[in-house]
Amino acid sequence: NILMSETLLSLLAFVPLIMAGILLVGLNWPARYAMPLVLLATALIGLLAWDMSFTRVVASTFQGLILTVAILWIIFGAILLLNTLKHSGAITAIRTGFSDISPDRRVQAIIVAWLFGCFIEGASGFGTPAAVAAPLLVALGFPALAAVMIGMMIQSTPVSFGAVGTPIVVGVSGGLDKAGISEALLANQSSWEVFYRLITAQVAIIHAIIGLLMPLFMCVMLTRFFGKNRSWTEGLAITPFAVFAGLCFVLPYAAAGVFLGPEFPSMIGALVGLAIVVPAAKAGFLLPQNEWQFAEPEHWPLQWMGKLEIRMDQIAGKGAMSVFRAWLPYLLLAILLVVSRVVPEVKAFFTSFLSFGWSDILGESGVSGSIQPLYLPGGIMVMVVALTFFLHRMSVKELGAALGDSSKVLLGAGFVLIFTIPMVRILINSGVNEAGLPSMPVAMAQLVADTMGGVYPFFAPAVGGLGAFIAGSNTVSNLMLSQFQFSVGELLGISGALLVAVQAVGAAAGNMIAIHNVVAASATVGLLGREGRTLRLTIIPTLYYLIFAGILAMIAVYGLGMNPMI
Repeated sequence: NILMSETLLSLLAFVPLIMAGILLVGLNWPARYAMPLVLLATALIGLLAWDMSFTRVVASTFQGLILTVAILWIIFGAILLLNTLKHSGAITAIRTGFSDISPDRRVQAIIVAWLFGCFIEGASGFGTPAAVAAPLLVALGFPALAAVMIGMMIQSTPVSFGAVGTPIVVGVSGGLDKAGISEALLANQSSWEVFYRLITAQVAIIHAIIGLLMPLFMCVMLTRFFGKNRSWTEGLAITPFAVFAGLCFVLPYAAAGVFLGPEFPSMIGALVGLAIVVPAAKAGFLLPQNEWQFAEPEHWPLQWMGKLEIRMDQIAGKGAMSVFRAWLPYLLLAILLVVSRVVPEVKAFFTSFLSFGWSDILGESGVSGSIQPLYLPGGIMVMVVALTFFLHRMSVKELGAALGDSSKVLLGAGFVLIFTIPMVRILINSGVNEAGLPSMPVAMAQLVADTMGGVYPFFAPAVGGLGAFIAGSNTVSNLMLSQFQFSVGELLGISGALLVAVQAVGAAAGNMIAIHNVVAASATVGLLGREGRTLRLTIIPTLYYLIFAGILAMIAVYGLGMNPMI
C-alpha cells in the first residue's frame, strides 16, 4: 500500500464527488457519460489507495446492481401508474379537478408536490414522491424540468421521517454504538429511550422551522426560472398562502415527532395539511388576486421539455370520469403503502413472499443485497394498476399501451443507474481494507471536522448532506455518519444528540442533489441527459436548508448551551 498522509487520503476520497460535480454541473455532461468514469475512478481509488480487495470491489458492484433493480422497479411502477391513468382518462379528470381548486400553478405545486408528495414520502420514502409527483405535474401541464425541480424539492422536510421513519428507526439506531452510548447515559441517570426520543424531537423541530418556508421556496423557484417574466416577486406574491400551507404541515408534523415518535410525522402533517389547505384554496383564502400561469408550451425552451407527453387528444372519446374515481388509484396507493408498512402481518407477508437476496456476496461479510418486489413501492403501484384496470373499466389494449410506454423509459434510466449505485456501494464498503483506513465517507467527514473545530456544528448538516449526496439516501447517510457525528460531539464537548439530529436533517436536504435521485425523477418524465441542469437548480434550496440547519445548530450549542451528555 502507498503511504500517504491522512489529509491527502481524505482529499483523495473526495475525488469521485468532485469529478461527478465537474462533469455533471461544470461541463454539463449527461450522467450516462459521466457516471461510468466516476465509477472507474472510485474503483481505482478503492483498489490502489484504500487497498480494498478486488473481490470486495466486485461484490460491492453486484450489491449496487441489486439496488439498481429495486430502484428501477419503483420507477417502473410510478410511470406505469401514470400511463395507466393517462389511457383510462383519469388524468383529464385530475387536471379538471385541480383547475376547480385553483388554476394557479403555484397553488397546484403546493398541493400536488408539497402536501400530496410529503404524504407519499412519509408512507414509502426512497425517492418515490419525486417519481410520483413529477409525472403528475407534467400531466397537469408543467414543463418537465420544472416538474423534476419541484419533485426534488419534496426530498427535504418529510424525508427524515420517510418510509414510516426508516431514516431514524434504521439509520440513526443502526448507525450508533447503542451499547456504548447506553452505558454512558445510564451513568448520567438517563437512558437510550430518552436519548432516542430527544434526537427524534430535535429532528422534527429543526425541520419544522426550516421547512415552514419550503412551499414558498417552491413557488419562488417556479416563477423565477419557469415564468414568462423570470420574476422572484411573482413567487413572493403568494407568501401568505404558502406560509399558511407550510404551517398546516409543519405544526402537526412537529407535534407528531415530539409526542408520537419517528414513524408518522410526515404522513400526519400531510394529511392534516391537505384537509385544511384544499378547502382553503377552493375558497380563495389568502390567495393573490392575479393567478399565475406558464407561458404557452410553444414558447418553452427545448431544454424544459421531456419525452413524456400526456396529450389530451390521446384519450379523446373516453367518457367523463368523476374526480373521486380518477383519484381513487392514488388513494388506494396511499392506503396500501401505509397498511403494508404499519400492519405487522401484512408487512411480514409482503416482505417474505417473492423475496430475492444474496447474503455476503462473493464471501464478503456485510455486503448483501435483496429485493422484495411486493413490498417495494413499485410492487404496490403495480397492484394499484391491476385494480385500476377494473375500477376504470379499461380494455386490454389500453393497459398494453400503458405497459409499452412505461417499458421504454427504463432503458435510459437503467443504463445510468448501473454505474451510479455500484459507485456508492464501493465508497460505503471501503471501510474493510488492508490499509486499516476508515471508509471513504468517514475520511471525508473527518477532514471536515478537523478543519472546522469549534464552528463544526454549523457544518455538521453539510456532512450529513454530503453522505446523502453520495448515497442518495438519508438512511444510508445516517448509518454511515451518525456515530462519527456523535464522536465529534464528544471530542468537542458538544451535545451528541444535537449533532446526530442535524446529521439527519442535513442528510434529508442532501437528497435534493443526490445524483441517482435526480436520475430517477428525470427518468419518469423523459428528461434523462439533463441532470446537470436540474442539479444547478436544486442546489439553491439545498444550500438554504443546510445553512439554516447550521445556524440553528450553532444557536443551540452556543446560545442555549445544550448539555454535552445528551
